Parts: sequence; C-alpha cells; structure tokens
Amino acid sequence: MTVSREDVLGVLAGISLPGGGDPVGQDLIRALTVDGGTVRFVIEAASPDDARALGPVQAEAEARLRRLPGVDSVQVVLTAHGPAPKAAPPSLKIGQHPTPQHGGPQRISGIDRIVAIASGKGGVGKSTVASNLAVALARQGRRVGLLDADIYGPSQPKMMGVSRRPASPDGKIIEPLVAHGVTMMSIGLMLKENEAVVWRGPMIMGALQQLLGQVAWGRLDILIIDLRPAPAISS
Repeated sequence: MTVSREDVLGVLAGISLPGGGDPVGQDLIRALTVDGGTVRFVIEAASPDDARALGPVQAEAEARLRRLPGVDSVQVVLTAHGPAPKAAPPSLKIGQHPTPQHGGPQRISGIDRIVAIASGKGGVGKSTVASNLAVALARQGRRVGLLDADIYGPSQPKMMGVSRRPASPDGKIIEPLVAHGVTMMSIGLMLKENEAVVWRGPMIMGALQQLLGQVAWGRLDILIIDLRPAPAISS
C-alpha cells in the first residue's frame, strides 16, 4: 500500500496540541515529503519554549505514522521559528576596585604563558594580530585563550564572531566563550548594549584583575591579551 500526503496530514490532524488545536490546523507542519515509505517533515514552533513543549507531540506523531500502512520510516525535526531569548547579563559586577596582591604579582593558575599585544595608537591592526595569532596557534593544537583588555574599544567579539553574553551562575566565576577553538573573553561581552564606559584608574585595573582571575580559563598553553592603545612611557 502506498501512503500519500493526505494520509500523513490526516494522521497529524488527529493529534492534540498542549494549548488546543492540532499541528495541521495551527500550520506547524513544514517541508512535508513522502518518498515511497519514508515520511519527512518539520514541526515549526513559534519560540524555543514552545518547541520544548511540543516534544511529546513529536513523539506521538512519529509513533502514529509508523503504524500507518505503507510507512517504513519517519523523520521528524522539531524547530523554532523565533530566535532564542538573549541570556540575562551575569550577576557579577565588573569594574570594581582591585584587590591588593600581597607578595607581588601572582601567576594565573593553569596558564603557562601570557603574550600581550600592544600599540602606541589605535587603528594599526593590534586586535587583528591578536585574534589571528590566537586562531593560528589553536589550529596548531595549542590550548589558547584570548582576553580583550581594550576597555574603551573592545573589538574581539566582532573579530571572533561572537555576541552571546557569558554566564556567571554563582556571581563569582565567569564562564568564557569558545570560538574557532579559542577560549575567549571580552569586556564588551559583559556590558549592556549601548552602555558607555566611564571608568578611570582603579576601576579599570579592577576590571582587568577580574577578567584575568575570575574567568574559568581552564588549562591554557598561552593566553593572548589584546591591550588598549597607549603611548610608550619613556624614562
């Protein structure tokens, strides 16, 4: 017996949705194809939350269609039409006064080497060098971290193609992002959109101290730091 699109839609129309109605009547079925005994289609929800609620509907649709005469296999994909909501900003406050380091500078646990990329002025390719160097080393098999320490003009999120806010579940430790095999963090990912930075002196040092010491960098062969432009200091 050969199964048809109408047979499949008839089965799907008999499934009840959590909020009432059925997948066919609510126009949730996309890309339905019937190829011999193989049935493929997409259930498209309005949002990620709705998609999660439709998990039992997906399972029921697969089970019912497999019992339909002439159906050998069923392939159903559950997806969401709308984008996932943006993650809430971490509860960790960035830009506090630095904590005194007794006994002088301390090594960062788990990081073997640190390389700082600096320049006397902006717009000369400092951030480009830092991101390309990080990706190149990662492709060689090194465990690489990239810290965007340019407080006033963070550009590494755009360079590395990331925009998601990092998480800080406990308000103490920041979970970094990973892009192109590089573990990265930028002050630009921690600020609210269109928020101006008006920090001075101690607050800048405190922010850098947090990004170095409170980020879960893990074990790194090298951490590359993209510093903000600053003129050289002559003695």
